[in-house]
Amino acid sequence: MHKLSSITSLAAVLALGLLPGALAAAPDDHVAMFGGTPSRNMISTETGLPSSWNLSSGENVLWRQPLGTQSYGGPVVAGGKIFVGTNNESLRNPKLTGDRGNVMAFDAMTGEFLWQSAHGKLSAGRVHDWPLQGVCSAPYVEGDRLYYVSNRAELIAADTEGFLDDENDGPVTDEANASKIDEDVIWRLDMIEELTVFPHNLAVGSALAVGDLLYLVTGNGVDEGHINVTSVRAPSFVAVNKKTGKVVWESDLPGESILHGSWSNPAYGVIGGKGQVVFPGGDGVLYSLDPKTGALIWKFNANPKESVWELGGSGTKNNIISTPVIYKDRVYIGVGQDPEHGEAPGHFWVIDATGTGDITETGVVWHRGGTDFNRTMSTAAIADGIVYISDLSGFLYALDAETGEHFWTYDVFAAIWGSAFVADGKVYIGDEDGDVAILKAGKGKAGEPELLEEINMGAAVYTTPLAKNGVLYIASRNKLFALKQGAREKTPPGETAAE
Repeated sequence: MHKLSSITSLAAVLALGLLPGALAAAPDDHVAMFGGTPSRNMISTETGLPSSWNLSSGENVLWRQPLGTQSYGGPVVAGGKIFVGTNNESLRNPKLTGDRGNVMAFDAMTGEFLWQSAHGKLSAGRVHDWPLQGVCSAPYVEGDRLYYVSNRAELIAADTEGFLDDENDGPVTDEANASKIDEDVIWRLDMIEELTVFPHNLAVGSALAVGDLLYLVTGNGVDEGHINVTSVRAPSFVAVNKKTGKVVWESDLPGESILHGSWSNPAYGVIGGKGQVVFPGGDGVLYSLDPKTGALIWKFNANPKESVWELGGSGTKNNIISTPVIYKDRVYIGVGQDPEHGEAPGHFWVIDATGTGDITETGVVWHRGGTDFNRTMSTAAIADGIVYISDLSGFLYALDAETGEHFWTYDVFAAIWGSAFVADGKVYIGDEDGDVAILKAGKGKAGEPELLEEINMGAAVYTTPLAKNGVLYIASRNKLFALKQGAREKTPPGETAAE
C-alpha cells in the first residue's frame, strides 16, 4: 500500500472514480459522457494511439493547455470540442476573479481556448462547496447541449458554443456575464433551492441521458458533523427532462441511511429486454430503478453484513464512489471511501442484474475482497473478456470478466484516483505522482503485466485518459494534453516544448 497525499482530500474530488474521471469515445461524434456510453465501460474502439510521448521535445504532443490548479471533472470530447471541469486559478476572464468552479471548452484539434463557465462559491463554505475544488462533474454532451453539475449543486444545461455564436439561447437570458468567452446557460435546476438537497463538501454527479431524460445522483449527504442526514426527504436520484430542466421523478432512497456523501453516477442498460438505471446509493447499496417511473427493480448491498461504519474511515463499511459498469447483464462495481480516510480492504463485486427485489444473497456472480482488493474510487474497463480495475492503494488488476480469475497485478507505487482506460490494445492508467503507465492489454506473460512505457505528466493525474479521432487526451491536475502519433508540438522561438 502507498501513502496518500493530503493536498486534495475531500469527498468532492472523490468523484474521480467517478469522475472523478474520464471517458471512452462515444460512437456518435456529437455525444459524450463519463464512460463514453450509458453502460459506463471505460473502453474505446479508437486506434493508432501513441504508446509514448515526450513532453520536453514535443514528440507525439499535439497541444497542451493550462487548466486551474485542481482538475477533476472530465474531460469529454464531442462536436470537435473538449470540455473539462477545473477551478479558476488559471484566470481566463479578468472580470471573474477569486475561487470559482469552471468548465472550460477548447478546440479538440488545435487546443484553442473557446469559453468557460465560472461559478462563484456557495456562502455556506466547505460543508457544501469545498475551497478550490472547482467543478468535479464530467459533462454529458449531446448535439449543441452540455449538461453538468456546478459546484453550487446546480444541474446546468448550456450551449456548447457559449456566446461565440453571438446568440443568447433561452429560456435563461439574464446571464451576468455574456462576453465571447462566457457560458450561455439554457436552463438550470438548483438542487439545493428546489429539491432541498444537502451536498456534503461538493456536488459532483455526472449525468447521462436516455431519450429525453437525464439521470443524476444529486449529492445528498450528511451534515458538517458527519453524523446526521440533514435533508432526509431530499432525493438522491432524479430524472430530469433534458429539454426543460423539469424533474420528472425523484427518489429519496436511501433516506437517513446515507453514510457520508453521494458522489457517484448512474449507469443504464437493457437487461432481459427491459431498461434499468443503476444508481449507487450513499448507503453502499446499488439500486436498479425503472427509467420511466423510478420504481425499484432490485437492490444489492455492496458491504458484507458484518461490516461496520466508523467516523474517520477506520471501519470496514464503505461508500460507493465508483461508477457501476453494465456488461452482459451484469454490473461491475467496487467500494471505497474518501482518500483522506486512508487505505484499507475493499470489495469488487460482479452482480447478476436479471433478478428482482433484494438480490444481495442471490445476485453475486463473483467477488474480490479482503486481502485481494483495497478501497477504490475507480470504474472498471472491460475489453475482450478481461476486466481492468484499480484500487486506491495503487494496484491495477486484470481479471477474467466471467470468473474473476486473476491474470496479473501492476503496482504504480502511488495512489490511483481515476480509472484504467482501454483502447488500441493498450491500457492507460494515471496516478497521484503524475505518472501515466501504458501497458499491453491482455493476460500478460507468465502472470506478469507487459509495461510498454511510463511517462510523468508533471503533476498528479486524477482523471482518466480518453481518446477521440486518433487523439489521446489526458488531464493532469493543472494541464490538459492532446497526444497524437506523429505530432510535434509547435512552440515559440527560443522556448522548449516543456515550458
